[in-house]
Amino acid sequence: MTRYIGRRLLLMLFTLFVISVVSFVLIKAPPGDYLSAYLAALGASGAEFSKDDIDSLREQYGLDQPTYVQYAKWMKGIFRGDFGWSFYWRRPVSDILKAQLPVTILLSLVTTAFIYVIAIPIGIYSAVRQYSALDYLTTFFGFIGLSIPNFLLALILMYLFNKGFGVSIGGLFSRAFESAPWSLAKLVDLLKHLWAPVIVVGTSGTAGLIRVMRAMMLDELQKQYVLTARVKGLPERRVLLKYPVRVAVNPILSTIGWQLPLVISGFVIVSVVMNLPTVGSSLLAALLSEDMYMAGSVVLLVSALTVVGTLLSDILLCIADPRIRYT
Repeated sequence: MTRYIGRRLLLMLFTLFVISVVSFVLIKAPPGDYLSAYLAALGASGAEFSKDDIDSLREQYGLDQPTYVQYAKWMKGIFRGDFGWSFYWRRPVSDILKAQLPVTILLSLVTTAFIYVIAIPIGIYSAVRQYSALDYLTTFFGFIGLSIPNFLLALILMYLFNKGFGVSIGGLFSRAFESAPWSLAKLVDLLKHLWAPVIVVGTSGTAGLIRVMRAMMLDELQKQYVLTARVKGLPERRVLLKYPVRVAVNPILSTIGWQLPLVISGFVIVSVVMNLPTVGSSLLAALLSEDMYMAGSVVLLVSALTVVGTLLSDILLCIADPRIRYT
């Protein structure tokens, strides 16, 4: 197992290197760059620039260099903890990530916990009590959760709470705490606003996992080893938890590593709609403005979460199911 993890870590470094190259090239692939978009916006307002001014700005931003030189400088800075300069925000990318990453990670972890804590027990109950009223109810809400886009659900909730209760559920902080330094009061205020984006983003993931858990449990409950355990007189709870649940949960554990990056990517549109200070909204703004260093850094971060999460999924599978071994 230790050798396997060591090999995977080496493979992760190579994978992240390839992803960084591909993402940087793809971000640079569209015609133009941030300076071109910026000058076009200024030109629409009536501003004029000479060729010397444009060349000077391009040299100042480092956009006059070949793509491979820009990539090499970016990677060299990353090893020093410097992710480059954000043209759009006119700040270092690392400063933006430091401000937004803690909130994004907290939202991701809480949403992931919400998905699994809700989905697994409901999926088990729906399988054990097949065709019961709760089974039909969870199936109905499962299809609703899968069919409604996250951003549309956010708009519906914001409208209902604003119209019915006069309460705004947008944002993560009250106005008094938006620019305040971190304190216990600010953390409590964050927790008060956290439930809305967690429900919005976690609904579709919960609905999908309920269906997966229910289907796997129904398949396992019909197998001979479960019938044998029941014939031997084992308590029903022990029969369920010790045998079919441990096997049925394998597909869920195998995809748990995908939830972290999916939650971050799922927050992109929701962050804009609900005015959330997350990395997702910064990624969208960076892509629209062709802010390559900001966009590339976020893509690299999401890729790193995917790779690390996949390794964690494999380790959890090995722990949960003794039949699985890695060499």
